Amino acid sequence: MSEPYMSDRNLALELVRATEAAAIASGPFVGAGDKNMADGAAVDAMRARLKTVHFNGTVVIGEGEKDEAPMLFNGEQVGDGSGAKFDVAVDPIDGTRLTALGMDNALSVIAVAEGGTMFDPSAVFYMEKLVTGPEAADMVDLRLPVKQNLHLVAKAKGTHINQLTVCVLDRPRHAKLVEDIRATGARTRMILDGDVAGAIAACREGTGVDLMMGTGGTPEGIVAACAIKATGGVIQGRLAPVDDAERQKALDAGHDLDAVLSTDDLVTTDNCFFAATGITDGKLLRGVRYGRDTVTTQSLVMRSLSGTVRLIEAEHKLSRYLTNVVGIMPR
Repeated sequence: MSEPYMSDRNLALELVRATEAAAIASGPFVGAGDKNMADGAAVDAMRARLKTVHFNGTVVIGEGEKDEAPMLFNGEQVGDGSGAKFDVAVDPIDGTRLTALGMDNALSVIAVAEGGTMFDPSAVFYMEKLVTGPEAADMVDLRLPVKQNLHLVAKAKGTHINQLTVCVLDRPRHAKLVEDIRATGARTRMILDGDVAGAIAACREGTGVDLMMGTGGTPEGIVAACAIKATGGVIQGRLAPVDDAERQKALDAGHDLDAVLSTDDLVTTDNCFFAATGITDGKLLRGVRYGRDTVTTQSLVMRSLSGTVRLIEAEHKLSRYLTNVVGIMPR
């Protein structure tokens, strides 16, 4: 496969088949209370689909060390092995708890970038994050006080600070952050999980979210960075080790724990792709829907090189689909 072909090809249009498969596989488990069953089905389906995609991928952010997963692990080869090498970040379900509880904003996501361009967090699983859209991308700074960043975003958007909405993970560690946001007059949108969806919503018009702030997963931040590259927004992050052992591991790997990482630090190339399919309904995407012999999915497909963002609604003939994807059962 020639390099010119690879540069002209929107790989995300093929990768979305993998997120669709994962979303459909997890759909029967929405609200069933078992997040491990949902995740296992999604992993199996995504992995099976990725085998058929024409690319040479290595999972650098997978189910990985934190989840002790046997498949889609860091270092696993995916794709059919053809063409240029790519880094792959997968999250068959961003929001396993949301899926199990039948709550909003669960997604299946995958991000792909040129080989060697995704940030290696060296097992630092959490980072402080600040995400906003293109209007204020060049103005905000994670090191500034909350109030100042919100004023900068309001000014860039030509609105009042009390009209801003900030997405925040609902965690005890964010009590002071939430207090600071509300003290400015801005509103919060608290989410239980799923900060990839929250980050992308902060960069997209019509979602009702203007920023995302707080500490969340480092892998999710890198995945989101691939999508944010296509939107023109910004994600800034600062590694947040949870204990002394993790801190020492980061220092030994050469990380500056005071450094603010930009979108370009998290993904150093502009040639990256992102695909996400809704599992449950959310502000970003609608969840999987079943008909008599159909299943309908809604997906976002992004390519950073062209800045193209596609919204894809697909109707799958369920009886035929089940013959090709092992383990998916209709309701």
